[in-house]
Amino acid sequence: MKDEDSPVLAAPRTSTDQMTRDEVVAFFERRQEAFDNLDAAALAGDYAADCRLESPTAGSVVGRADVEKVFRAWFDAFLDLKIRTDSLVIDGNRVAQVLSVEGTDIGGFMGLPATGKSCRFAAVCLYDFAGRQIARERRIYDFTGVLVQIGVLKAKPA
Repeated sequence: MKDEDSPVLAAPRTSTDQMTRDEVVAFFERRQEAFDNLDAAALAGDYAADCRLESPTAGSVVGRADVEKVFRAWFDAFLDLKIRTDSLVIDGNRVAQVLSVEGTDIGGFMGLPATGKSCRFAAVCLYDFAGRQIARERRIYDFTGVLVQIGVLKAKPA
């Protein structure tokens, strides 16, 4: 198995690659401003040119331009999207971000007509940093639950 496919990534190459805890916190505070402004370009700028993003909506994408497209798809569909960090768990160049996400399907999600319905869900994003940029991100959330909440998918009560 290649290292990029491994769920456990190698330790940082040098100590100069590793951000301090305060730098990581400041990095995510700056990202919060970009989320508040639905600024896909600013968010994508935090990623390495050859980054990898794994997401329930996009699958696995490689490269900053494709990461920006993933952000734009969410921002275009949920024009009132609010993303808040509940906690950060920092371990050197690895960060887990626990998020609260909410928004209304105003612009149409994933190419489907807008439903006007809201969703609210928790998410976890796992990041690996290299050279003070995001080298890899894995997003974890209940994608099926999002589709049910916005009325795109029907589900029978259990």
